[in-house]
Amino acid sequence: MTRDAGSVEVRRLGRVDFEPTWRAMQAFTAARGAATADELWLLEHPPVFTLGQAGKPEHLLRDIGVPVVKIDRGGQITYHGPGQLVVYLLLDLGRRGLKVRELVTLMEQAVIDLLAEYRVAGERIARAPGVYVGGEKIAALGLRVKSGCCYHGLSINVDMDLSPFAAINPCGYSGLQVTQLADFGVGDDVAAVAERLTRILVQLLAPLPLRNDKHE
Repeated sequence: MTRDAGSVEVRRLGRVDFEPTWRAMQAFTAARGAATADELWLLEHPPVFTLGQAGKPEHLLRDIGVPVVKIDRGGQITYHGPGQLVVYLLLDLGRRGLKVRELVTLMEQAVIDLLAEYRVAGERIARAPGVYVGGEKIAALGLRVKSGCCYHGLSINVDMDLSPFAAINPCGYSGLQVTQLADFGVGDDVAAVAERLTRILVQLLAPLPLRNDKHE
């Protein structure tokens, strides 16, 4: 675990099962107090479909033997698996002066900035949170906010088996195609991409607590 200049604890968890990690995020958020540092959790998951709290089961098109977990984030269904970087953001939004929409925009910008470092042009699509390259989704977002603090976060496809996405309507969009960094000649592995993305997220988050410190 390391602490960055913006007082965010960074935890590199490796490959961990989804459900205990989700429960750990819930427990962390329930137990945190005014002095609890914000955290970023960097990890991969074994194959799993996660269905958001308002998710429609019909967006799972067929059973391919991958477990489905109904969870408490926003959004519909998505896939996590080896070769995909997952970043969970456990933040006190009030402390950082962030509203949910502002945080979503910040997360999208972090991924767009990351892609730019690899000379890949990322973009937003109106009313479809996430980041896209040429209309194909490369990064998905989903958050849960409780008592002014958030958890869950984002995933970005690095170098993975994309075929499970064909068994779902990704994020609830029929026919949506997905892509990954490896398809654009990026040779970095998940750990290397994680370090780049963490640096960018920290830079985007760091000015916020400094601004609010004046009022504490």
